[in-house]
Amino acid sequence: MTLSVRNNYFKSGIVFSLLSLVLTVSLSFTIFSVYPEVGAAATRSAGVFQSLVSHFFQAMPYVSFVTMICSVLYAFVTMILIYYFFEKTQSPEILFFAFFVVSFAFETLRVMAPLRTVNDLPSVYLVISSRVLLFARFFGIFSLFAASLYAAGLGEQKQGGIVFIIAIATLIIALGVPVDGLAWDSSLTMIYGYASMLKMVEVGIVLITMLSFFISAYTRGSREYIFIGIGSLMVFWGRAILLSADTWITPLPGLLLLVGGTWIICVQLHRVYLWF
Repeated sequence: MTLSVRNNYFKSGIVFSLLSLVLTVSLSFTIFSVYPEVGAAATRSAGVFQSLVSHFFQAMPYVSFVTMICSVLYAFVTMILIYYFFEKTQSPEILFFAFFVVSFAFETLRVMAPLRTVNDLPSVYLVISSRVLLFARFFGIFSLFAASLYAAGLGEQKQGGIVFIIAIATLIIALGVPVDGLAWDSSLTMIYGYASMLKMVEVGIVLITMLSFFISAYTRGSREYIFIGIGSLMVFWGRAILLSADTWITPLPGLLLLVGGTWIICVQLHRVYLWF
């Protein structure tokens, strides 16, 4: 894939993230007042960190709105920085990391639960939006994994084929998982089946991703990939905390891990390809 084509993907990600941000802010004037009502009908969201803090703190209805804004804003700002710093740098890994970043822009779909309450929408809209969100989240995780494969030596000419394979795999997951169109958790994510199994899949993929970066550091003699592997674990952990947050104490550590891991990955990738 040429630099111009790849940069067009970056530009598209910036535009899409901006549109998601504008849409989220615009809808906030309509849905903000119903968050307490929507939150009262929700079950507590899941997650390791979430399960620890949920014993000490009650769910707050507006936290999901804050994390949604943070997610979309993270996608927009990070995509701008990726385009600025990698516009002329040939790095196959950064394209797939950018896909991971853009997946956060789809978090704006979590407005559907309060929007349904305001406009009395049919539950099919919630099911469709949750499947799209599920697709985006797994596409992001698989893209992070693909970045580690390119670090391990996968040929650059196969980028289009890898994107297609990732899209098909995530589409199968998104369409095959049962979704409850009338129930959501306290992060305003719709309840879907096989949640524990899918969480285990995510964890397994991220651990393999980190290991693959570590192996790349050994085979390519570049210690930067050790830090990139650590950064990939940080962004996954931060993502998990941020997207499941429902108390005011939770979003900040999740956001710090996500931003810190992103900074490590981008800085170290830039160092690897600085002289190419």
